[in-house]
Amino acid sequence: MSCLSPGQRRWLLLALLPGLGPRSLQRLREQLTDLTAVFDLAPASLRALGLRPATVDALLELQQGNSALPQRLEVVENWLADSTNHLLCLNEPGYPAQLNEIADPPLVLFVRGNRALLEDPQLAMVGTRHPSPRGGGTARAFAEAFAQAGLTVTSGMALGIDAAAHQGALDGGGQTVAVWGTGLQRCYPKRHAHLAERIVEQGGALVSTFWPDMGPQPGQFPTRNRIISGLSLGTLVVEASLNSGSLITARLALEQNRELFAMPGSIHNPQARGCHRLLRDGAHLVECVQDVLQVLKLPLVAALSASQAAAAGPAARQDPLLRWLDSEPVTADWLSLQTDLPVHQVLQRLMELELDGQVINSPQGYCRQAT
Repeated sequence: MSCLSPGQRRWLLLALLPGLGPRSLQRLREQLTDLTAVFDLAPASLRALGLRPATVDALLELQQGNSALPQRLEVVENWLADSTNHLLCLNEPGYPAQLNEIADPPLVLFVRGNRALLEDPQLAMVGTRHPSPRGGGTARAFAEAFAQAGLTVTSGMALGIDAAAHQGALDGGGQTVAVWGTGLQRCYPKRHAHLAERIVEQGGALVSTFWPDMGPQPGQFPTRNRIISGLSLGTLVVEASLNSGSLITARLALEQNRELFAMPGSIHNPQARGCHRLLRDGAHLVECVQDVLQVLKLPLVAALSASQAAAAGPAARQDPLLRWLDSEPVTADWLSLQTDLPVHQVLQRLMELELDGQVINSPQGYCRQAT
């Protein structure tokens, strides 16, 4: 017996129809209250909808019972045999409301893990696959802080900034959503298979609009990007060159009437130029976590209390300033901006860390003591 309901089968078949792209679907939405009613229309009515000939022919083959499309449903049925896997269909219970608001919501979503998480407030974090050490560390630290503030961090699980954002959210004890440009049986890149498992184990979710067995194809990643921005209240671009795919996500966020944020960087860093363009075009400037939370009108949740930190062990008691320090010197003013702490408090804590042998004070600024 099939684990798919009749309604789910119709949505899946609709998603498989050839020639039914975003524009055709938009035209269909303007004419039909229930998109799946297209399966019940007579040939003349189908042609009157203005659908492409390939789409009409596929619908007629389904009506006549000589279509091969239903065989593709077996892949989904086998995938759903795992209780951690879920299918969400447009206009049905469980489909994320935030995504349903965009002009071209996907007809189906394949989800592994915590499907209810898709309804939680999300912030998309995206950026280059080749970040600077400072950019990768900043993405991870900000994602950790966002997670502790109660936001779900959403990204595309690509190399670079995406992976740092997912890892930061997990390090902060929070949850994260990874939107894939492949089917959920085909992890890409393969090196992130462990990260995918960690996301699910920690209560997060993996999401895709593609059939579970579908491998990577270049044209699929812009589709993934629109899901990342569509699920989220806003999109934060951490580092991006002028030709970065992250700028596609940024444009989609604006088209979807979502907030757009960008971090400034060095004028000598080519991976900052995309962010600088976004800032010139009106994106919100982000220098600290509160810059995002204030725009989204979300309360800032304080860091772990002393009792929670003690219960979590020595790693949690580590001074939060250390997460912003690496081998490249930074100033106390910069640390103050990142941590929302007054400069005098930052200087006091830096002195204590220096006395403890964890920080070096040089003419250029402060950096971590090499271990």
